[in-house]
Amino acid sequence: MAIELKIPPVGESITEVQIGDWLKAEGDSVQRDEILVKIETDKVTVDLPAPVAGVLSSIKIKKGQNAMVGDVIGTIEEGAGTAKAEPAPKPEAAAQKAPEPAKPAEDAEPVSRELRETLPPQGFARVMPSARRALKERGLSADDVEPTGPGGRLLKEDVLRAAQKPKAAEPVARPQGDELDHPEEVVAMSPFRRRIAERLVESQQTAAILTTFNEVDMSNVMALRKQHQEAFQAKYGIKLGFMSFFVKAVIDALKLVPSVNGEIRGTDIVYKNYYDIGVAVGGGKGLAVPVIRAADRLSFAEVEKTIADFGVRAKDNKLELKELQGGTFTISNGGIYGSLLSTPIINPPQSGILGLHAINDRPVALNGQVVIRPMMYNALSYDHRLIDGREAVTFLKRVKTCVEEPARILLEV
Repeated sequence: MAIELKIPPVGESITEVQIGDWLKAEGDSVQRDEILVKIETDKVTVDLPAPVAGVLSSIKIKKGQNAMVGDVIGTIEEGAGTAKAEPAPKPEAAAQKAPEPAKPAEDAEPVSRELRETLPPQGFARVMPSARRALKERGLSADDVEPTGPGGRLLKEDVLRAAQKPKAAEPVARPQGDELDHPEEVVAMSPFRRRIAERLVESQQTAAILTTFNEVDMSNVMALRKQHQEAFQAKYGIKLGFMSFFVKAVIDALKLVPSVNGEIRGTDIVYKNYYDIGVAVGGGKGLAVPVIRAADRLSFAEVEKTIADFGVRAKDNKLELKELQGGTFTISNGGIYGSLLSTPIINPPQSGILGLHAINDRPVALNGQVVIRPMMYNALSYDHRLIDGREAVTFLKRVKTCVEEPARILLEV
């Protein structure tokens, strides 16, 4: 019985998706709940499991193509490919039947009658089924691979080993003038990347973005981390980072300058008396901004755990749609990639974003002397329609004060 594979609902307001990697090929046996294909949306990647056990009989929509929710993208032949038990032979027949040589463990999977009938009589007789599929997937011929299995059998491992070997470069005539080759690769933009592009352009077109800068002396925060790192890690099972300090400092500054936590909605200004802080993290598909809900109610350890969890799941494309929605303010840390200075773009409909950068030892004037301090540039991009320069500078100065004197965060002074 053929079972249709349909695109399931993947989130509110999402009607179109893009087909990602198919983890199974046509003709492959599949188990119930085994992941068949990755479905990409503009926010998250969703795994589509097999609803039944059987054989993936057809793939109707290939990788990179778009599909609508409810579309049929493939079919599974339920129960196909499963080895059927044969009746036990009669004693007389069993005595007369010659024993068959044991098959190698690598080729333990059953081969259907239809598959056997499609095998050529010569050449592929000693190619194992799993190796045959590997040859097809990698565009190789059995003649290109050296077999190492028992009796000269060609194994899947042989194919994988051959595929990893660099191919010898073939001599070619060097092109001249107009004959010069300009190789290009054209790939479909993923829904996630398209959505990022749309929102960045939207931000630039709808907001009056201005960026102001300050620099922060990280000496006291670094000393505090060093002093309490071992005890913090022993108690909470996670390292004390810099982000929790900046999250707390930002919340303190948002309370001081509420307009930075607001948004323009039509002709109204909406002041938000809650603090859902978005934290930009690099993921498998690109930059994602999951949101720390009610960050003002969390401890340093809870903030660090939340950010660490976001980072791990972002790399595996496992962030949930609801975690990427909302947010009143965003922090982006380009410093982890070595960025010294940047002008971050606002995440609409928010009105501000704080950019953090690399920490570098620099000479600074302190009490009339030139000293070396670990310094970080901070950049606040803000919507000038709502936030004036005075408010922006006041916000940045408060962040600077809280980070340079962390005790202020606890004492709220």
